[in-house]
Amino acid sequence: MTDHLTAVVAMLGPAQNHYAEPAAWDRLHAELELRLPSDYQILVDAYAPLQLNGHLYLHHPATELWNLGQWIRETARAWSEVPWEDLDPDEDPCLLCGLAELSFGTRDGLWPIASTDRGETLFLVEADSNAPWLLIDDGEGGWARYDMSFAEWLYSYLIGEDMAGPNSSAFYPGPVQLRRLPMTPEERPEPWFGPVRGM
Repeated sequence: MTDHLTAVVAMLGPAQNHYAEPAAWDRLHAELELRLPSDYQILVDAYAPLQLNGHLYLHHPATELWNLGQWIRETARAWSEVPWEDLDPDEDPCLLCGLAELSFGTRDGLWPIASTDRGETLFLVEADSNAPWLLIDDGEGGWARYDMSFAEWLYSYLIGEDMAGPNSSAFYPGPVQLRRLPMTPEERPEPWFGPVRGM
C-alpha cells in the first residue's frame, strides 16, 4: 500500500519548512474551531506558500501574504454568497455527494483548502471526522467527490489522474515544478524542480 505523504515528498524534494510554526496552526484551528488534517499541515508547512506545476496554489497560516486563514475565510464567504436554490440536479453538490445542506466554513460544511488558476477549488468535508473527504468544484459548475486524504489526492493529481472530475488532468512529465509565491510586490521567485521521477 502506498504511503501517499512519503510519495508526495519524494516527488517534491526535501522539505523547505520556511514558515513552519506550530503556534500558527494552533491559532488557525482555534479560529476555525476545527483541526485540519495532519497530512495537509505537514505538506503546507514543508513547502507553502507555493504554486505546483503552474496551477495548484497552497497558502500558509504563518505568513502575512498568502495567509491560509485569511484565504479560507474570504473563500468560504464568497462561496456562501452564491445562490444555490435553482441548481440543476447534475450541478447540485448536495445531491451528487450526499450532503444534507450546502454551507461553507461551518462546522459541518465545506472548507476550502486549495485552488488552481484553472478555477478549481478543493474543499475538505467532514473535517473533524476520522475520515474527512474532498469535494472539488471544477470552476464550471461541475463537482467531483474523492474519498481520500489530501496527500493521496495530491499524489494522484501530480501523477496525472483526473482529480477535479472527468478530463481534468493537469499532468506534466518530468520533475514537478515548484514556485514560491512572492512575499513582496517586487519579488519574482524563480521556479525550481523536484527530483527526477521517471515520468
